[in-house]
Amino acid sequence: MHHDEHEHEHASAGHDKGAPSGMVGFDSHTQATAGGYFTSGRFIGSMLAIGFSIASGAGTFSLPAAILSSIDADIGPDKNIVWVSYMGVLGLAVGLPLVARLSDIFGRRWYYLGGNFFMLVGAIVCATAKSVPTLVGGTVILSVASGAAFSFSFLINEIVPMKYRFIGTASGYLFALPTSGFGAAVAISLAAKSPGGWRWVYYLMMILDGIALFFFYFFYHPPTFKMKQGERSKLQMLKDLDFVGMFLFSVGIVIFLLGLSWGGVTEPWKSAGVIAPIVLGVATLAAFVAWEIYWPLKQPMVPKHLFNDRDWVVAALLLAFAASIYYALAIVWPQAVVALYAEGHGTHALLSAASTIPYLGGQITGGLLCKQIGRLKWQCFTIALVGGTLLACLATTGPHDMPTALGLLISGVFCMGWMESITQTLVGICVRNQKEIGTAVGMAGSVRSVISTIASTIYIIVLDNRLKKTLPGAVVPAVERAGLPASSIPALMAALATNSESAYDAVKGLTPQILSVAQNAYKEGSSRAYSTVFLVTLAVSGLSVVLSLIAPNVDHLMTNHVAVMLQHQKKDEGPKKEGELSELQA
Repeated sequence: MHHDEHEHEHASAGHDKGAPSGMVGFDSHTQATAGGYFTSGRFIGSMLAIGFSIASGAGTFSLPAAILSSIDADIGPDKNIVWVSYMGVLGLAVGLPLVARLSDIFGRRWYYLGGNFFMLVGAIVCATAKSVPTLVGGTVILSVASGAAFSFSFLINEIVPMKYRFIGTASGYLFALPTSGFGAAVAISLAAKSPGGWRWVYYLMMILDGIALFFFYFFYHPPTFKMKQGERSKLQMLKDLDFVGMFLFSVGIVIFLLGLSWGGVTEPWKSAGVIAPIVLGVATLAAFVAWEIYWPLKQPMVPKHLFNDRDWVVAALLLAFAASIYYALAIVWPQAVVALYAEGHGTHALLSAASTIPYLGGQITGGLLCKQIGRLKWQCFTIALVGGTLLACLATTGPHDMPTALGLLISGVFCMGWMESITQTLVGICVRNQKEIGTAVGMAGSVRSVISTIASTIYIIVLDNRLKKTLPGAVVPAVERAGLPASSIPALMAALATNSESAYDAVKGLTPQILSVAQNAYKEGSSRAYSTVFLVTLAVSGLSVVLSLIAPNVDHLMTNHVAVMLQHQKKDEGPKKEGELSELQA
């Protein structure tokens, strides 16, 4: 392929001497960075810029999600409040691959300054919103711009030696801990105790964005356009850009994900309002694939060789499957807590966090220990097998087995977090041309978003269908035996769904004894439905186990090579000559 040959030829001009076989696109070897590069202000400042950026980006989704009802009560009510959640997923699915690909071509600095600036603008719009439509508009700006924040793994990994990349990814997750792992607790606390109420969630993002902007502006100086492209002009590169591919990809993924999000929530699954966008989205994405494969493109949205690389494809799918289990359980587990275990709002919040905080703990731990343990293929196999088995065993627990359920859940999602952390790094290691690391990681992020949304949809459909059968199957016989009139059963089922005292008072013939029987039966029926959902994890974890067997081992790639050297210079320069690298030391 002409484009790929050109890219590899250009990349080979980099400092690739001694690089792992088959890999190109390195700027340096750490021997060339002796003299304080990794303790310099530009390196530490850049790491802080990326860290504060992902701290804000992670909060874009987790912070508002925990307090949507409070926000709606203040500036609503408005049924469109659900778009705050929808836009968070959609914007990132489009923003991440676009900013990654464009910054691979034109240079990173101004894309990431711009991305964090617009994150700040989006946070300001949301913080000052006096209506739900304004809040949704601000969320659109935030979520698209957050593609810059969620580029953290390759922004860190390209400026550290290959052997430290897993640790680099873990450092990014560490920055996200307060706003992601503890996001719900932080948001609820800010909404309840701060003078501005829920608006302080967005004030916090503004503060983090401001700090990130400061460090990006003063310390983050990656290679410029001229350093990356030599004598080629920006105008020529713009003419060669794949605008059609970008349009087809963006429109297709947005329409498809919207259709999935609407199904069973705002519209019935059989309605045209759900089927039409799903079909149209799939057709548009199919047109995108055909365009990328068959049209002679100089700068394609996705280089064809990426999807021909088995190692990258396997890593991207493992990343997506691990995230799928996380997102599905993040939706299903809090519902299970309410139905089976929680007796109060405080208990509910604490138990619900059991599906999120251990996952982030696994991400950090996996990144820190991956290289030390080695044998990445067998790490993936082991954690997929153990984690999947533990989560499937949740199907054996019931309303009276909360300690067992928590132990299985915490251990299982910890394993899946470990899997996501190492595969998030792996998709950047597997790309043969390290000058395309942004494109590789960005596209893997889109694959992750699509597969995670599909998996979450499947979980919700299975749960809803099972509840329609298991709840009446458990409650109706129990209350009939207890003496409740048959005519009162529909009203009782509705009251159990809301767990409202006023609804219970309206049920004719309902005594405290019958209510107790009904509530216990309702928990048993719910438990049967959730058991089925937990068994569904076997499908995803089973695929992960199989894929792990063909995952790459990358021990031989854990070298001292660095893909990108941060610069002192702020002005455009020509391509670096091999001898000039030593001049870039602190």
